[in-house]
Amino acid sequence: MNAPLSPREIVAGLVGRARAAQRVYDGYTQAQVDEVVTACGWAIVEPERNRTLAELAVRDSRLGNVPDKIAKNRRKTMGLLRDLKGAKSVGVIAKDPALGIVEIARPVGVVAAITPSTNPGATPANKVINALKGRNAIILAPSPKGSSTAAKLLEFMHAELDKVGAPRDLVQALPDPVTKETTLELMRQADLVAATGSQANIRAAYSSGTPAIGVGAGNVVSIVDATADLDDAAEKIARSKTFDNATSCSSENSVVILDAVYADGLAALARAGGVLLDAGEKAALARTMWPDGRLSAAVTAKAAPEIARLAGLARPALLAAKFLMVEESGTGSEHPFSGEKLSPVLAVYRARDFDHAFALTTAIYEYQGKGHSVGIHTRDDSHVLRLGLELPVARVIVNQAHCIATGGSFDNGLPFSLSMGCGTWGRNGFSDNMNYRHFLNITRISRVIPAREPTEQELFGEYLARHG
Repeated sequence: MNAPLSPREIVAGLVGRARAAQRVYDGYTQAQVDEVVTACGWAIVEPERNRTLAELAVRDSRLGNVPDKIAKNRRKTMGLLRDLKGAKSVGVIAKDPALGIVEIARPVGVVAAITPSTNPGATPANKVINALKGRNAIILAPSPKGSSTAAKLLEFMHAELDKVGAPRDLVQALPDPVTKETTLELMRQADLVAATGSQANIRAAYSSGTPAIGVGAGNVVSIVDATADLDDAAEKIARSKTFDNATSCSSENSVVILDAVYADGLAALARAGGVLLDAGEKAALARTMWPDGRLSAAVTAKAAPEIARLAGLARPALLAAKFLMVEESGTGSEHPFSGEKLSPVLAVYRARDFDHAFALTTAIYEYQGKGHSVGIHTRDDSHVLRLGLELPVARVIVNQAHCIATGGSFDNGLPFSLSMGCGTWGRNGFSDNMNYRHFLNITRISRVIPAREPTEQELFGEYLARHG
């Protein structure tokens, strides 16, 4: 009887096949690459397969809901394919005659893609398509709860790759059961790690010894100022807060409403389906959500009425709520509602004015979510600009449903993505939405151009005239 393979041997087999497939793929033209990308997009967009993946994801992860998973799988993939259509990723991709520079796209090689249970279909598909756009091979390391969805997605993608004559081994996944040991080994043997999910996985990616792109933690705040259209803001916050039962790291966790419109803002949120808890209900919910000081998986991505029942709350309004609201004033570990909740539970803060709203938002991000993004509902552009100039966030989302907008939308200019970089604020090496360019090496050809060497007077004349 043969001894079982070690994690190193399992991963080496996958990586070896990936490298062989990638060597073939490296010779593809842009048109051939784009056909492969389209094939893998259709593998998840085709309606019957999309529904199968969504149902499997909810059944096995017990996170989110099927209709929103279907919408997410389709929308995120369609948006990504729109972004990639016509984008150059093979051969010469840019020329600058004035500088004598020619840029050539080159693959990074074999990508290890760490993906979360919250989006076990859409996130792997997004990374596969971006990696393939750059002529790379990719190996998925799904979360254990998401491995069945990843396996089915792989089956669908392989069927499409067969149609276009591309090597199946361009897209692989760790075998079930996915273990911490095989995931870590994959990180070590790959050429690039693209990690989305828990901060433990992100830290492991950064410490693997392999170049890594990882994302920061979400804990989104949306500010509603005195100039906002309150019903429009409430509708968008509710849509974002409840989409897929708040599985997204871009779903609002707190809303800060200015005092001048606080009562009316709460009323608008109530009209949008939110129910405000009283002090006793809030305490009971806190005990249920953080029974040992850590967020309970029992409430993660569950519907609001289910969370209320788990907390022993029987008020009829709560059992019909789209989302639950708790009033909060503090931040930090002593105020757990100020952190990420991954559920349709919204903390509501009352701010005296915009300066106070800015201070509250800053304090929340100092606790959790620094670097990710902020939402604001306003007609005052000076408030928007202040957030962009002073708040430690990579994205300011203005008058939009945050979780729909921050990862790219058909009515904004952000790249479609399910992985948002948070810059150095969030301990990440990038601050934009993860996209195909993160899966490319760029070779630059440099030629001689007419010299332009500055004089000391050009560079220092003004300074010396002022300071001597």
